[in-house]
Amino acid sequence: MMDLNDLYREVIVDHNRSPRNFRQMADATCMAAGHNPLCGDQLTLFLKLRDDVIEDVSFQGSGCAISMASASLMTEILKGKSESEATRLFDKFHALVTDAGDETDPDLGKLAVLAGVRQYPSRIKCAVLSWHAMNAALHGETRASTE
Repeated sequence: MMDLNDLYREVIVDHNRSPRNFRQMADATCMAAGHNPLCGDQLTLFLKLRDDVIEDVSFQGSGCAISMASASLMTEILKGKSESEATRLFDKFHALVTDAGDETDPDLGKLAVLAGVRQYPSRIKCAVLSWHAMNAALHGETRASTE
């Protein structure tokens, strides 16, 4: 049987090799560029909002496996969520990777595998970069950083 560490590695590798929603979005209603100076990760997050709902989300950029996998997983879970639901997910995900979150929270879905990041404090900023970009975009900001 696969243990949680194996699952963590498998999901990270899968989403890094084949990131979901990795594309520029021409009709985005908001976007934000994110940068993690510690690791060199850079991405641009695109959101298409309609009536307070995230109709579409995508990203482009480059970075480490954790950063790319986290962005890929995030785009999958955010589609169809309201802005307030996305903000709650941001809070729950941030708590998850900083050791205060609940891995069994059903709202987190596949994101729970990223709880393993908290074992590597220097990698937390990699995991949260796309989330900071999403939060910035939702608040009308065009830049986000992990610093």
